[in-house]
Amino acid sequence: MTTTNARKTSKAPAKKTTRGSTKQPDAIALLRADHKKVSGLFDAFEKARSTSKKAALVAEICTELTVHAQIEEEIFYPAVKRALKDKELVPEATVEHATLKNLISQVEGIAPDGEMYDAKVKVMSEYVKHHVKEEQNEMFPKARKTRLDMAELGVQMTERKQQLLAERQA
Repeated sequence: MTTTNARKTSKAPAKKTTRGSTKQPDAIALLRADHKKVSGLFDAFEKARSTSKKAALVAEICTELTVHAQIEEEIFYPAVKRALKDKELVPEATVEHATLKNLISQVEGIAPDGEMYDAKVKVMSEYVKHHVKEEQNEMFPKARKTRLDMAELGVQMTERKQQLLAERQA
């Protein structure tokens, strides 16, 4: 039985892209990598002392979170919602994104100015950790059990992510 489950999850990524030709992550692997990257950025912020370093880290955190939330909302969440016929996980995650966007707007493009700034980033970090835990422990395992083509979703999300990052850098 375990072999069947392992095959089921590993079968999807090989559908449209062969392992040797492209090394694009499937949708969930892409999202997990984003989660890990942002976690590292928050850790670096905690250790940073100079305002210039903090400002650079917050700018990167805000970009990463904004783009991540957008590809989830445009591509991943609608697919998961349809596949699971979900009326709870995706709406809750979407509400969490709205709160996160509000926090981002309070620190993005603003020079670090003391304890309130640091507090907002800290709350954002804690909020993201909570959100990530729910996605990784609840949504992702349920999504994996569906017939969604995670490889194809990963391709769409990677393309959209690259487009959004390019737009933000322009």
